[in-house]
Amino acid sequence: MITGLAISKFVNDVQDVRQLQELMQSVGGEQPAIVLKVETKRCFDNLPAILLETMRAPRCGVMIARGDLAVECGFERLAEVQEEILWLCEAAHVPVIWATQVLESLAKDGLPSRAEISDAAMANRAECVMLNKGPYIVEAVLALEDILRRMHGHQSKKLSMLRELRLASAFRFEEATAIPTVQIGEDE
Repeated sequence: MITGLAISKFVNDVQDVRQLQELMQSVGGEQPAIVLKVETKRCFDNLPAILLETMRAPRCGVMIARGDLAVECGFERLAEVQEEILWLCEAAHVPVIWATQVLESLAKDGLPSRAEISDAAMANRAECVMLNKGPYIVEAVLALEDILRRMHGHQSKKLSMLRELRLASAFRFEEATAIPTVQIGEDE
């Protein structure tokens, strides 16, 4: 069994995945899962082919981060790129790890930023969420669980659920109101 095998090279194309698979086979034993960390624009551009090659492994997944990817693709495109990665992985039935420094300020300092709360809500569309350690990690886990539980009613992966909002109950009517109609004819 392979344990502790780490490759510090960014995946950019199908050949990188093939080299990793050959290395793992040369070590022998049960093959671990391959988790692609999409960090470069080149990897993003080649992701459909890379996913097809990676899916030859018994188990695989994709980690969506934003560090180097934001620098390479541009901050203004980051959300769009993350969205496209989610769509590709959903279509390929490949699990996703949402690893975008989720609730990092909460885990480290005890208070999340507003942006981190929104980012944590987006994590509902992944199969796994990665939290970084810190003295407030228990609070971060509890906050994440609460956010994900609430978001689960609004969205299931890529499908918006469009469930009724609690606010809508304030606008219920006992009877349906008739909408007046205007009839246009020759003789009025």
